Amino acid sequence: MARPLDHDKRVELLNQVCAYIGLHGLDDLTLRPLAAALGTSSRMLIYYFESRENLIVQALASQRPAFAEMFDGIEDLAAFETRLHKLWRDMTVGDDEVSTRILMQVVGIAAIKGGVLADYANSAVAALTEALTATFVRCGFGADESCSNATILGAGFRGLLLDRFATEDSQRTDTAAALLFERTTRS
Repeated sequence: MARPLDHDKRVELLNQVCAYIGLHGLDDLTLRPLAAALGTSSRMLIYYFESRENLIVQALASQRPAFAEMFDGIEDLAAFETRLHKLWRDMTVGDDEVSTRILMQVVGIAAIKGGVLADYANSAVAALTEALTATFVRCGFGADESCSNATILGAGFRGLLLDRFATEDSQRTDTAAALLFERTTRS
């Protein structure tokens, strides 16, 4: 009979995996060096997570912002713009920076490969788009316009995150993000 999973250990491993990927990236991530850095074995990682891809997806899922909750209750455009600025700060210099950097790597990989990482990237994009669409609707926009605005805003947000992380030009990307938020919430 197999030993039951230690859920506390699993949570600890997920946090350590996010920190490791944040420092080393996903491009050449293999289980043996990861396991060694975490003080465990690749066999133990497979026991807990079944595959490298599932490990990455579960690590990301453990730290993904709750977009629906983040925008829940916002019914005016000024509050919406303020919340977007907070999300930008959290994802670029705040608590979510590491997981956001990892997510941007996953989105890039998903554009080339399918599989579990693409499924995760699609679900993350959908979660943000749905939360933004619902917020635009609560702010008085029609359903179709809300979906279009949410798509523009989400795609612009991701593009600016990629730009920021690739160039490290915080001043230019902060200015562009502020302009994006202003133009999409004041129309």
